[in-house]
Amino acid sequence: MDVTGAVRRLDLNLLIPLNALLEQRHVTRAAETVGIGQSAMSAALARLRRVFDDPLLVRNGRVHELTALGQALVEPVNAVLVAAEQMLATKPHFDCSVDERTFTVVASDYVTLVLLRPLLERLYVEAPRVTVNVVPVGGSTETELERAQADLVIMPSELTSGVHDFPSRTLFTDRYVAAVWNQHREVTDRLTREQLETLRYVRYNPASDGPAFVDAQLAQLGVSPNVALSTLSFTLVPWLLPGTSLFAFVHERLVRSTPVRHELRILEPPVPLRPLTETMYWHPVLHNDPAHHWLRQCVATLAASL
Repeated sequence: MDVTGAVRRLDLNLLIPLNALLEQRHVTRAAETVGIGQSAMSAALARLRRVFDDPLLVRNGRVHELTALGQALVEPVNAVLVAAEQMLATKPHFDCSVDERTFTVVASDYVTLVLLRPLLERLYVEAPRVTVNVVPVGGSTETELERAQADLVIMPSELTSGVHDFPSRTLFTDRYVAAVWNQHREVTDRLTREQLETLRYVRYNPASDGPAFVDAQLAQLGVSPNVALSTLSFTLVPWLLPGTSLFAFVHERLVRSTPVRHELRILEPPVPLRPLTETMYWHPVLHNDPAHHWLRQCVATLAASL
């Protein structure tokens, strides 16, 4: 069956119930999501089964599972709904001084501090009715991008895998530097490779699976830091160093912008570390939206000035 073609020929009134059934995989929960009664959702499922000549949703013990066709319908149905929602939301023109719009941006706390905070300052002056909802990067980030649930995803291109086919724009690069308290007793004007394994190390643990980019590089170089403290917040790392014997690797832009920078000594890494390239990605359905184009230009302009 031509799944995409079948979805396009489907009665539009059935698209929303179909999407809810595919996502919830349960008639009652799907009905609650859409805001209709269970009997109405059951009737919609019966119609959908006749249209596709497939049960779509089947019971397996105490749970429901999608059939092979049901699985194949998930992305096409979502794509059609996203396109429809975008069509209804898009206006032929966008005037940032008077128009109202809410954007969702997926970004790390580092990008939020270095790039998005200046963006909010600009919006406060130029676009008082524009709101930005910042969502942290996580395991569902790529899915949010694929389903256009986020307007922008800002991530290092080195850490993405399944989003390279989406429209994108490089924003800026940042390199790693080493940082210690400026009164550290064991470190003067340089850090040695040997000290990477003897000094007490602050490690950033990203919310997603796997080590941080810098720790993956250290492992490749055969360096095993003496981890004394781990944190889920990268922007918190510089604040943990003053008054301690700890050291850390941090993005240069971050450490130079933090209020505690005067209490820190910034040093060149004694081993070669690759920089990160912060890149913004968006769904193709948003590409020609005037408001979205304006947002992308705002972000790119600010990034160029960093």
